[in-house]
Amino acid sequence: MPRYFLNLRHQPGPDGLAVDPEGDELADVIAVREHALRAARDLIARTQSYNVRDWFVCAFEITDADGRHVLTVPFSDTVPDAGDED
Repeated sequence: MPRYFLNLRHQPGPDGLAVDPEGDELADVIAVREHALRAARDLIARTQSYNVRDWFVCAFEITDADGRHVLTVPFSDTVPDAGDED
């Protein structure tokens, strides 16, 4: 199973990226996105534990085991669009 790394972009520039040193084995890009959204929701829920003023400007910059960019998942994606509600 492929390994993906959820690197946390919390501000612009090289100092604004927290690199995931371990990664997670996940089946595919769909599973990676779902995993990233769960992780983002968990971080937002524990917001008082971190010095981040606005989680919705954060994103996971996901790379594969070769260091190639696979996907970016903005934390704002954790909130459904108003048009998505039925």
